[in-house]
Amino acid sequence: MKPVLVKKPQPAWRRYLRRSFGFSRRETSGFVVLLLLLLLWLVAPLLLRPALPAYDPAPDRQQLDQVAATLAAQRQPRKFISRYPRRVYPRRPAVPQVALAPFNPNTLSATDWEARGLPGYVAKRIVHFRDVIGGFKAKAQIKRTYGFPDSVYARLAPYMQLPDQLPPRPPRPARDYATYPDRRFPDRAAGPTTPGRFPRKPTNLAAFNLNTADTTQLMQIRGIGRGLSKRVVDYRLRLGGFIRADQLGEIYSLRDAPDLVDSLRKYTFVAPGFAPALLEVNTASFEILQAHPYVGKRLARVVVAFREQHGPFRQADDLRQIRILDAETLDKLRPYLRF
Repeated sequence: MKPVLVKKPQPAWRRYLRRSFGFSRRETSGFVVLLLLLLLWLVAPLLLRPALPAYDPAPDRQQLDQVAATLAAQRQPRKFISRYPRRVYPRRPAVPQVALAPFNPNTLSATDWEARGLPGYVAKRIVHFRDVIGGFKAKAQIKRTYGFPDSVYARLAPYMQLPDQLPPRPPRPARDYATYPDRRFPDRAAGPTTPGRFPRKPTNLAAFNLNTADTTQLMQIRGIGRGLSKRVVDYRLRLGGFIRADQLGEIYSLRDAPDLVDSLRKYTFVAPGFAPALLEVNTASFEILQAHPYVGKRLARVVVAFREQHGPFRQADDLRQIRILDAETLDKLRPYLRF
């Protein structure tokens, strides 16, 4: 009776490795064949490449040297002729230096300053500055000359026969402003007999109608001049008359001047029941419509085109059909429209 052989079970880790990384006999044979093909692919270029002859660069180098020598012999330097010839300035003669001694700066010429160590352009500048101010009165004036070197000034200052600083100015006599009606114009004599360039505006001014006032009445208000009063009258004519005092703030020159608007509203009024000049929306031409401050060129062009396509407007609310006309502008236009 033969003994029965019992195989010893393999460990779990060996079974895992064999199952995950093991190859069958067929896979092993294919892997070996693939490896041999890769080695043959790497060696084939070395076996199939023909033998190249040895290269001697000496003849080519000699030929290139000959070509380079020929080109160098034929090359000629290019000469450029400038359109603007260079100006040649004569050389300034050197000024001999002199020994330092006390001197008066008001009697020196430009050459004398150069002889004491200053550049020529600074010396001319000092002489010109002296002639303009009528002569130096202190060393501080010479030091203020533009371009005067501090080192040269420190060397020359002890020899200048001038005081270091200007003498103090005498105090100005006190002016009695009580004799003048306005301190802003002290040179004007007091008294009603002296005519001024600009007439004095009244301090107690009675309010007047804004829609009937002319430029002369408007100019009586402080801060309102000839040009501003003319703009107020022109805007009133284009508008057809003011129906509210706050419309003054719509004038271009008064938009950023609330104090002037307050002065105008203080001394002017709009008469109750005032009827402004009306604007014929359905019959007015483009030129008349665009001249109105609340309409303008863009809105006038659309209004004329809209009424030609859809017929005349019957009431103010019909203008709401125009998209570029906002509700605020329509409310301002209502009192001035006629259908």
